Amino acid sequence: MTGTLVTIVVLALIAAGIVWLVRQRAATQARELEDARAEARRWVERLGGQVLNLVGTDEASRQALADAAERFNAAGSQMDQARSVVQTRQVTDTAYEGLYYVRAARTVMGLDPGPELPPLPGQQRAGAVSQERDVEVEGHSYSASPVPSERNRHFYPGGDVAGRPVPQGWYSEPWWRPALAAGAWGVGSALLFSAMFSGMSGVAYADGFQDGAASDDVQGDGGGDTGGDTGGDFGGGDFGGGDFGGGDFGGGM
Repeated sequence: MTGTLVTIVVLALIAAGIVWLVRQRAATQARELEDARAEARRWVERLGGQVLNLVGTDEASRQALADAAERFNAAGSQMDQARSVVQTRQVTDTAYEGLYYVRAARTVMGLDPGPELPPLPGQQRAGAVSQERDVEVEGHSYSASPVPSERNRHFYPGGDVAGRPVPQGWYSEPWWRPALAAGAWGVGSALLFSAMFSGMSGVAYADGFQDGAASDDVQGDGGGDTGGDTGGDFGGGDFGGGDFGGGDFGGGM
């Protein structure tokens, strides 16, 4: 009888311990989600402040600010649907991207671009356009440049688009957007990448499309770390407040 009682007590304690652990884990996850949401809201609000306070002075800056506004709207929509820390950190990444467009617009207009931004997933690997390039692919003309021009007024901050690195630069048209929306590149895209970037120093495709595409596996390993580190390391410190919240980057023109 005593042995049975002891067994019942032990089982009850084990059950109580399991319940406590489950509740603790749920509470920890809830705190992490709330922290991630607060961090995302701060970046989205900063992006919104820039979008509302800046007015472009030429086609390139107006286009960059229009793209920043699109990212602001996308971040707001993502925030409404975010139900996990991973999804909430994607909101932060979207806000970062929008602030890159703002930074480009401010640079074009001769304003202080503000402090450096956290890197976007795949951005460093993608590289940046380092020279003027005009190509014709399947009867269509494309151009790229490290600086804006009357023709190259579409900025891209650099990063992964549907599994391929697109270098930072100014382009004649946003040819990456269909892949961004569909999540996959169309037929003939390899030809465009090769024509546009082969032999250009500082980009993933400097040695040809195959070498650039082969580095996709690197992003597979690093993508998760980038999202995690970005949400954590940049949550406070230099980027959590200070210059971005106000001061250099918080105001308008």
